[in-house]
Amino acid sequence: MWKPNQPGNVPTSTPEPIRPTTPATGYEPAAARTPAASSSSPAAANTGEQATIGKSLVVKGEVSGSESLFIDGKVEGAINLPGNRVTIGRNGQVAANISAREIVVLGKVRGNCQASDRVEIRSEGSLTGDVIAARISIEDGAFFKGGIDIRKPGGQDAKGSPAIVEKAEPVAAEA
Repeated sequence: MWKPNQPGNVPTSTPEPIRPTTPATGYEPAAARTPAASSSSPAAANTGEQATIGKSLVVKGEVSGSESLFIDGKVEGAINLPGNRVTIGRNGQVAANISAREIVVLGKVRGNCQASDRVEIRSEGSLTGDVIAARISIEDGAFFKGGIDIRKPGGQDAKGSPAIVEKAEPVAAEA
């Protein structure tokens, strides 16, 4: 039996696993930079949640959910995370169409990207596919091949007409 007053005895409880809030890629999520993220309110805790697909993981099929996602492994199929951020890490290789609020590319992406807010291709990132977003940022040294369609927030394109989004077929993976 465990007695708290005896030295050397440690309770055997399973600690909660630690999720990385800042990936080792040097990219710091906006939620981690804001003072609100460090508060203990439930709303702030929910905005900081982020799932991670690690380097050794391979996912084939559709990924959907209601939290942000950091991909450092391989994903083939479709990624649908409306209202959330999808970050492809330096080791990430994605052959999928991505639909999210914000998409940040540090690795390799083959597929179309649709973001309700912005798409950001960092200097070490590579994106081959069409982009539909309200804003786009392509750093010096980044690779991009495809078309860009800037849509105003609220579902309208640059001409003011309603945006029509077709469901694209998943991109096949390279051999």
